[in-house]
Amino acid sequence: MTQPPAKGAKRLTRLALLTAIALTIFMAEAQLPPLVPIQGVKLGLANIVTVYAVFVLGAGDALLILAGRIFLGAVFSGQMMTILYSAGGGLLAWLVMVVLARLLTSKQIWLCSPVAALFHNLGQLLVAAGVMKTWVVMAYLPYLILSGILTGLFTGLCAQFLLNRLSRL
Repeated sequence: MTQPPAKGAKRLTRLALLTAIALTIFMAEAQLPPLVPIQGVKLGLANIVTVYAVFVLGAGDALLILAGRIFLGAVFSGQMMTILYSAGGGLLAWLVMVVLARLLTSKQIWLCSPVAALFHNLGQLLVAAGVMKTWVVMAYLPYLILSGILTGLFTGLCAQFLLNRLSRL
């Protein structure tokens, strides 16, 4: 399902465009009121772009898009500390997506996102535990598991829909 790798300006343009789309979605979602009164729970709509990139462009390009979104999202939001949490969660989720991309068929892509969301939440909590030097933050894990499954299913279905539509073009 992975496209042949683009080279040069075409590849750079594709990566920049997808990073800009992911960043725009991230910034727009940051303006929405919280879904539930639990810190850190959000839809994660920018991850639709990451799932798309893993399955269509490959692991390396998806990682570049993810890293760009994480860095620029922190810069544009003015919250540089979020780089640690986003990178911890994002890298763990990316790693899981890369493994799942080898195991899932093109009709099962929607399953990748809820699993990646769980690992994203786990990665963020592990970073928080390291920063705060306490394991108390793991008390959030049951809430984040439930929210990760629900929001991951939504973003996974969106990514599946996107991939199905774009494959027809």
